[in-house]
Parts: sequence; C-alpha cells; structure tokens
Amino acid sequence: MGGKLLSIGECMVELSQAGEGLLRKGFAGDTFNTAWYARACLSRDWSVDYLTAVGDDPMSSDMLDMMEQAGIGVNLIRRIPGKTPGLYLITLKNGERTFSYWRDSAAARKLADDAEHLRSAIETADIIYFSGITLGILAPEAVETLLSELRRAKAAGKTVAFDPNLRPRLWVSRDIMLKTIEDGARAATIVLPSFDDEATYFGDATVADTIARYHGLGVTDVVVKNGAEGATFSLSGVTGHAPAVTTGKVVDTTSAGDSFNAGFLSKYLSGATPHEAAAYGAAVAATVIGHHGALISPELLPG
Repeated sequence: MGGKLLSIGECMVELSQAGEGLLRKGFAGDTFNTAWYARACLSRDWSVDYLTAVGDDPMSSDMLDMMEQAGIGVNLIRRIPGKTPGLYLITLKNGERTFSYWRDSAAARKLADDAEHLRSAIETADIIYFSGITLGILAPEAVETLLSELRRAKAAGKTVAFDPNLRPRLWVSRDIMLKTIEDGARAATIVLPSFDDEATYFGDATVADTIARYHGLGVTDVVVKNGAEGATFSLSGVTGHAPAVTTGKVVDTTSAGDSFNAGFLSKYLSGATPHEAAAYGAAVAATVIGHHGALISPELLPG
C-alpha cells in the first residue's frame, strides 16, 4: 500500500570546493535530503513531494529541475517574485569542513506565509515531515501557522514526523529555540532526535532520558539517533536498539541523520518492524557517510 510523503523546509544552493580555486554547485538542505533519500528508498506506489518557497530567478529554476529529475514533486512549491534561494559554502581545511551561510532573505523563509496554500498542501499528504530548521527559518507568526496546520493533521490521524535538528545560529535565543522545538514535538506523532543535540541543549544524561522527555510531550513514537552507538527506538510500546552499521572509512557525515530518517521512515511506514526499519536506516546512513556530498546516487544505497 502506497501513499504520499510531504517534506517541508528549505533547500539551499550548495557551493563546495572543486580545486584550482573553482566551486561546484549543488542543492541540499536537511528536509530536502530526507525527501531525496525517501524517494530513493520508497516503492513507486509512494509519491514524495517537497514544500518550500523559491524565487523566480534562474538558480531557483535549476533547483526545481533537479528535484523533478529526482522524482520529487514540485507542484506545491511557491515561487516568489524577486526572491532567491539561500546559499551555503563548504570550506575544507586540514580535512575539516566549515560552513558559511547566506540565507537571511531566502524565499524559503516565506514557505508558511500563505496559510490557505499550506493547509491544502498538508491535506494532500499521508505523511508530513519537518524539522527544527524548518521552524528556525520562519518568522514567529509563520511558525504558529505551520504548527497549527500540523496539529490539525495529527488530530486527523496523519503521521507527522519531526527531526528537532537543533541549530542555535537560526534562533534569537536558546530559550526560544528549546520552547519552539518542544512545540514542534507536540505537533508530531514521531520524533527522530539526535542524542548529541539533546544532551547539549536539553541536558539529557542518557538516551532513555530523551525518549522519556518526548513521550512526556505527547509523542507516541521516538527514535533516537546516537552516531556510532546506533539508534534506540520506542514505537507504540515496542522498545529496542539497532546498532550502527560499519562499512568502511567515514568520508562525509553531512547527511547522516537525514538519510537515516528517510531509510527508517521508508521501511516503518511500509509495514516493517521497528527493528527492521531502524536497522535499514542505519544501513542507509552508513552508506551515505562513506561518500562525498549530502546527496549520493540512489544506486549506491542498500536494497
């Protein structure tokens, strides 16, 4: 049985070093990365759409073309005259990656400004996916618009998946970030946090603490990613752990969590057991971090 997954957030222009002073252009962003890998992992009786806002410039057109070529639906993406996508630059020094961002006036910041469009888009989906970055780029009133529609979707029985993906640079203050992340979790049916973020910003001492805290916010299903320690899940009363998968040298961890989420959701929502879904998510993430870039060829992913 298929369905429709709708991922909501920001896709950015990615510039990376190509040698001899040249830069390579790509497109990536946390919720888009998950949409990309979900499309690769889900069967063809599923559709995957992306919801954001882009400009009317050539770069935005290139971005939409890339999405369509990947099999990701773009009909719900709003184009805003005079706007452009956000951009980030990856710099490598002694093997370490640093990121510089230009996104303050990005079109994606207006993705929830049209409440009627947002509601109709969400109503078309069976599964809605968003992240803390989705919330972090929006104005406060737009955050409430989005969360209101997600709460409505949850009440209607839809699956709402949320990766807290805490990024302090997007927020006015730590307190606002933590409160908004909790509000995002309350609007979700399944939360997929990373333990290092939860320990750093919420002060959780153990993975069990993270799971208990999200259950306390009314979240039914929680899957905690913990890097080399694997993933621990508590799904509708079923608890367990899936170890991380070791496939060789770690090349680039940029999209590890995003790809895990896609792998996990693709299997869990298609009827796999919690352990099978978590194990597949770990296998997808292990493959992705063995290659350069946020997005790798679907042909490289485990079957």
